[in-house]
Amino acid sequence: MSLVTGASQGIGRAIAIDLAQNGAHVIVNYNKSLKEAEITEELIKNNGGKSTIIKADVSDENEVMEMFKRIKKNFKRLDILVNNAGIIKDGYLMMMSGKSFNQVMNVNMGGCFHCTQAALRLMCSQKKGSIVNIASTSGLVGQEGQTNYSASKGAIISFSKAVAKEYAKYNIRVNVVAPGFVKTNMTTANKTVLLEKYIDNIPMERFGESEEVANAVSFLASDKASYITSKVLTVDGGMTV
Repeated sequence: MSLVTGASQGIGRAIAIDLAQNGAHVIVNYNKSLKEAEITEELIKNNGGKSTIIKADVSDENEVMEMFKRIKKNFKRLDILVNNAGIIKDGYLMMMSGKSFNQVMNVNMGGCFHCTQAALRLMCSQKKGSIVNIASTSGLVGQEGQTNYSASKGAIISFSKAVAKEYAKYNIRVNVVAPGFVKTNMTTANKTVLLEKYIDNIPMERFGESEEVANAVSFLASDKASYITSKVLTVDGGMTV
């Protein structure tokens, strides 16, 4: 049983589809767009996979608790958690509102915290589990105009390493995938991003695809990575070399 947060579109949708193709029953979490979540579910089922849709705002602790109550009641266990839900509210620091900074931190890092904490309660009783947190190369090197986003993704990386050390004795693995610039609606709609500037810094001279990130996540989530924990796998075309 797998849960992918923010799975209604973009990288989250690709991850959900890939996990389902590898045999997992995938819980498709969404917050705002049921229509988009239903498209993800349809794509999974059209390929012979199994999925369930659950709405929850991962930045809201109470909604996350309700989501995990449903998971425990209906499925009894959770084998894989992918913390993918995230938002961008870019801007230069001197002009950034406290609200924008806090919103990004609350969804990106707060959501990762709430879901990981709830998942651990199930995984510890199972004495097995795999958590993959989606960070970003912005969390490794920082990006101009993304102080809030970079801070949230850097926090996810440090958080993941600490959780990995705490729960390795329960056979729970925690890893991070840090994508570079990947073509999604969120990134291409972000007007502060200068596409030419990014591609000039990518040795492979192209942007990534959501499916390429999904492949990395599925590997780390699987038993093929059974002796890998606390690692950060960059999927960035060599951008952080």
